[in-house]
Amino acid sequence: MSLWLTHPLFIPSLVVGITILLWATSLLPEFITALLFFAVAMVAKIAPPDVIFGGFASSAFWLVFSGFVLGIAIRKTGLADRAARALSSRLTDSWPLMVASVVLLSYALAFVMPSNMGRIALLMPIVAAMAKRAGITDGTRAWYGLALAVGFGTFQLSATILPANVPNLVMSGAAEGSYGIHLNYLPYLLLHTPVLGWLKGALLIVLICWLFPGKPHAPCDLTPSEPMSRDEKRLAWMLAVVLFLWVSESWHGIGPAWTGLAAAVITLLPRVGFINGDEFSTGVNIRTCIYVAGILGLAITVTQTGIGSAVGEALLQVMPLDAEKPFTSFLALTGITTALNFIMTANGVPALYTTLAQSFADATGFPLLSVIMIQVLGYSTPLLPYQASPIVVAMALGKVPARAGMLLCIALAAATYLILLPLDYAWFTVLGKL
Repeated sequence: MSLWLTHPLFIPSLVVGITILLWATSLLPEFITALLFFAVAMVAKIAPPDVIFGGFASSAFWLVFSGFVLGIAIRKTGLADRAARALSSRLTDSWPLMVASVVLLSYALAFVMPSNMGRIALLMPIVAAMAKRAGITDGTRAWYGLALAVGFGTFQLSATILPANVPNLVMSGAAEGSYGIHLNYLPYLLLHTPVLGWLKGALLIVLICWLFPGKPHAPCDLTPSEPMSRDEKRLAWMLAVVLFLWVSESWHGIGPAWTGLAAAVITLLPRVGFINGDEFSTGVNIRTCIYVAGILGLAITVTQTGIGSAVGEALLQVMPLDAEKPFTSFLALTGITTALNFIMTANGVPALYTTLAQSFADATGFPLLSVIMIQVLGYSTPLLPYQASPIVVAMALGKVPARAGMLLCIALAAATYLILLPLDYAWFTVLGKL
């Protein structure tokens, strides 16, 4: 025991463990836990400041910030209500249809828009306006279901599309940097979409309809929309340019975060923009921005201090990896990813897991590429909301209580591991990957 107390990783592990425990139990508001992590980590000097506060330099943080700003503008100009009017006349006939339409819209947008945070920022005000027109008010279980449909549909289902998810990009970069393996769009889509896209999407719709029941009604106001105002037209053109720049990132090399930040700045400019200082101060949820920065900073700290590597090596020793038992090995590798998700969150898991993939391949007899691919099911299925920052942002935008998000997380994770994991193993086998 005394040896462990003097181990150089003891204090960092203690700080990280307590932070995760506080987020998992919601004993403190999430942003206060994030601030507590920053303060204790700096006082204890567990890592340099640029590591601890690395979340503020992350593109994900600035996508969250710009998403809030653009969301205010979309609502203020009436663009959200216009889009909702077009959707609600066709998609609010029944609760399952409404939930399914939100999930499918979240998934479909991932094919053309690479940023989880950007998609949530665009969709949430539209879905909120659509819910309002269908008689679903804020603070009800039905509204929580729709907000979670945006968050879960955006993050979990987009894991099947290679460039549409930050963990996917981390995995792709780590695979290329460590082993010279280049992941291709179509083979990746074929491997993951049937089980983790279509079937998981169906499970998500069923669970939301069951856990968060609602009774939408067709909107009473069927009068044609007013012509678009000047501000609506200007904002629509700006969003079209932003969307084009997001989609064409591979051509010009400007990340979605910086395109979004530029659009947010234009939105705030006097006489040129769409919102004023008071609307900015009341509409931008700084609490959520701090929480996201805390999550990202924690993941960077875990990686830089060596906690992640130590945990990964320990899991390698205790997990039942056996070339003679392929299903058990498949299950164990998914379990390793799930365990790492608790300490590194989804964005950090692929960076560590992929570097350990050769050891896992040697122990299981699986092809190296297949071992790398197995992690997708694990990191795309968080057990708690804090493990996936896009879900956290969707919950914050929709003012969804932590309890509701945790309930859906646990329910979907249980269904995924009990139903989809065996099917995923079978699909890997059919494709000759194992």
